[in-house]
Amino acid sequence: MSRYSTTTVIKDENGKRRAATTIFPIPGRSEDDIYITVTSDERLDTLAHKFYKDVQLWWVIAQTNGIGKGTYIVPSGVTLRIPSVTKIMSLVNQRNKNR
Repeated sequence: MSRYSTTTVIKDENGKRRAATTIFPIPGRSEDDIYITVTSDERLDTLAHKFYKDVQLWWVIAQTNGIGKGTYIVPSGVTLRIPSVTKIMSLVNQRNKNR
């Protein structure tokens, strides 16, 4: 599932094409969420693979927990909320319908 599949392509004043900014809402808390405390440094993409079977969903964990700006590394001792994959799919599908 790509968060860019329905991103609008825009042209700047020089005619160069680029993708518009795509921002998804932070998923609300759910009883299906998983909470983990990182016991050794972890990469966001590795965590996404572990919980979602898709490394491209690293941004879900980063955005939900307010981390990942400039690094994929989550330091030891940080507690993360991992939103349920069902909730993520619902948000992406809803966003794509509204475009």
